[in-house]
Amino acid sequence: MKKLLIALVFAPFAALVAAPAALGSEAGYRLDHAPIDSKDVVSLQAGARTFANYCMNCHGAQFVRYNRLGDIGLTEAQIKDNLLFAGEKVGDTMKSALSVKDGKAWFGVAPPDLSVIARSRGGDWLYTYLRTFYRDPNTASGWNNAVFPNVGMPHALWTLQGERALEVVSEKEGGHETHEYKWSQISEGRQSATQYDATVRDLVNYLVWMGEPSANARRKIGVVVLYFLGVLFVLAYAMKREFWKDVH
Repeated sequence: MKKLLIALVFAPFAALVAAPAALGSEAGYRLDHAPIDSKDVVSLQAGARTFANYCMNCHGAQFVRYNRLGDIGLTEAQIKDNLLFAGEKVGDTMKSALSVKDGKAWFGVAPPDLSVIARSRGGDWLYTYLRTFYRDPNTASGWNNAVFPNVGMPHALWTLQGERALEVVSEKEGGHETHEYKWSQISEGRQSATQYDATVRDLVNYLVWMGEPSANARRKIGVVVLYFLGVLFVLAYAMKREFWKDVH
């Protein structure tokens, strides 16, 4: 009975831990660690610029308003000059110019809203996904992805990364099948491999921040609360000893 109760209590937590891992390995491709730093304001601003220039043609972030970018150090004037291109207002939500109807017609499914995509997929998944597109003549878009096979999304950042090809070599050893991924460059992009990784890192950093803009403030408040509770515990313990000192 005791073991059953323990299993029932910890089963939901085990599922939460296992879900991201299963999601990350759904295509069998090893995920790279995303060097995320939510306190790196320069990185967040660069990621916001990349998001506005390359992602918002198809994707929106309807749960985030432009003026929220003031939290990463952007002024209202900077937001207007660098991120608003179609007459939007600073107080508007970050909606895509692509309609749901056109999205379904062009890609077979409407591109998802990216407000909380980092909380859904995880930073490592996004970081690896955006760096593993390759040319595939068998798909409608001409692109495919090692992390998300047969994805409907074309490579929005290909002019930066260039065009790459992927060869997957499968081997069976000891009853287990392993895959070796061999990448080759077809054409060069405007950025080197190092520069492109940095661009993707900034973009993913921004997507993670956008999924929970108040995370940094919440952590600061949490630290203050813990210190307060620590001091309160000491005072409460001292009061307890004073009240009970004559009780034997």
